[in-house]
Parts: sequence; structure tokens; C-alpha cells
Amino acid sequence: MADMPTYPTRYAYAEAVQELAAANPDVVLLNADVAKSMRTNEFAERFPDREFNFGIAEQNMMAAAAGMATVGLIPFVSTYAVFASMRACEQVRTMICYPRLNVKIAASHGGLTPGQDGVTHQGLEDMALMRSLAGMTVIQPADATSTRKAVWAAAAHPGPVYLRLTRDPVPVLYDDSLQFEIGRAITLRDGEDATIIAIGDMVALAVEAADMLEAEGLEVGVLDMHTLKPLDEAAVVRAARATGAIVTAENHTLFGGLGSAVAEVLGEQCPVPLSRVGLGNTFAESGPYRELLVKYRMSSVDIAAAVQTVVSRKDRVCSG
Repeated sequence: MADMPTYPTRYAYAEAVQELAAANPDVVLLNADVAKSMRTNEFAERFPDREFNFGIAEQNMMAAAAGMATVGLIPFVSTYAVFASMRACEQVRTMICYPRLNVKIAASHGGLTPGQDGVTHQGLEDMALMRSLAGMTVIQPADATSTRKAVWAAAAHPGPVYLRLTRDPVPVLYDDSLQFEIGRAITLRDGEDATIIAIGDMVALAVEAADMLEAEGLEVGVLDMHTLKPLDEAAVVRAARATGAIVTAENHTLFGGLGSAVAEVLGEQCPVPLSRVGLGNTFAESGPYRELLVKYRMSSVDIAAAVQTVVSRKDRVCSG
């Protein structure tokens, strides 16, 4: 993957929301003093009457977005994952999700991608929190192309959407021919021995891991599970039946995110060996993104090792 172009998904979001606003006059953008970081300042220059900076007041911003949605606008709310999911959690739950309002929350700095910004800016629990809210759709695209597609899909999708983005650049995996559908996983490669189900920036690492394992004689499938909620349960079950072993990979705590969601499906519908790659019961330290992935056993090498573990545990494949 080293020779592939890279691009931060937060920048792809800023570009896509401008294009969306040009096509749809109901789109407005709110930000919590992150316009320069997320490049939504370009939206403000182009549509000055449709951009609102609330400063460091995420709770007020969510409440205002709810109000805008009640009069037919489509607010895209821009902030960081930790602040959207924690500081403003009550407002998201009660003012947006409870009345099922049409608010789109774009949360940058997901996972360890803001590595050197430290714990205060590393959004590692956000998807679990957002997934737990009734009526919330949770998406983390894998690259810039799928991010642009996800922005348009989110605008067309009724109700609240949480769109998780990266701070650091990630490899561009897809071209513009990508067909992106909320709740429908993308198969990047098929396999016979195991399947890696990944989300967000971990999709590129899953592909790297599958390449490593191919050199060792293992055929490993890779699913881009860009939508955490609603999860593509059918794709999970198909992968389990086809390969008999599953590894999940997420740049997120292991508690309540992708690994938990997949485990729920497998436990209820198709029990097979499962290994989850993500952050354990700890906070991460500050440091370069790639180095943190290695330190906390979330690199492509660790994903490959997890696959070897589940393959060694294969003793049955569910049927029916």
C-alpha cells in the first residue's frame, strides 16, 4: 500500500459538503471552531450565509442544529469525535435522536489518527456511544473517495447520521466508480481461509494483512464494513459460512464498536472463531499515528497474526 496516494477523510468531507451545498440549498454547515482544521472555512467563504461558527460550544451547536432541522434544513455539524460523542452526548441523544431529526454529525479525529494531539483529542469511544443511541446511523468511510460518497448518501438518508473521519491521511482505495450504500458492506477481496471485517482507516491495513497472509498460503477475504449501524448482518453471516473464521479491525476501543457488533451477530446466527483487533482497556499515549498502531497491537502485522490465530481455532463452520 506504500505506493498508493493518501488523503485525510476530513478534507474529503469538506470538499463533498461544498459540492452538496451547491446542489441543495437546504444544506447548512455548523462548526465548533474547527473550520481551519477540517477545511470547512472554504464552505464559509463560498456560502457565508449558510455557515455558522459556534466556537467551543458543541452542546449549543447540536441544539441549534436540531432547531434548523425542524424547519427543513439539513445541518452538517462539524467537530471532533470526542466532543461530538461526549461533551454533546445529551443534546445528540435528546434533541436529535429522540425526535429523529435530520442532522448529520461529521466528526473528525476518529481513533488514533490525531496521535500526537493526545488522549483529549483521540476519539476512541465515540462509535460505541453513537451506536447505542436509538435511531442513529453510524458510518466511517475507509478513504477519501468513499467519504465523498458517504456525504451525499448521508444527506439523502432520513434522520440522524454520525460520520466519523480521520485526521491523518489514509490510503485512497477506491475510484469514482464506487457504489456506496449505507448499510451494505463492500467486498475488497474474497477468501477461503478467513475474513477480515474492517472499518475506516483499518480497511487499508486489513488489505495489507491479507497480502502478507497470501504470501504464506492463506486466502483471506476483506470486507469494508463502513456502516457500523445498521450493520450488514447478512454480509457477516455469509463471510462466516464461507470462511469459518472472522477477524475484526477497528481504530476504536474493543468495547461496543465493530468487534462487539460482529460478535453479537455471530453469537446469535453463526458462531465461528473470532478475534478482535482494536484498543484494549487502556487510554493511548501521544505519538505518531503509525507508531501508536504498532504499540497498541493494531497494525497490519497484528491483524495478520489475529487471522492466523482464528484459522488455528477453526473446528467447525456454521450451517443452515
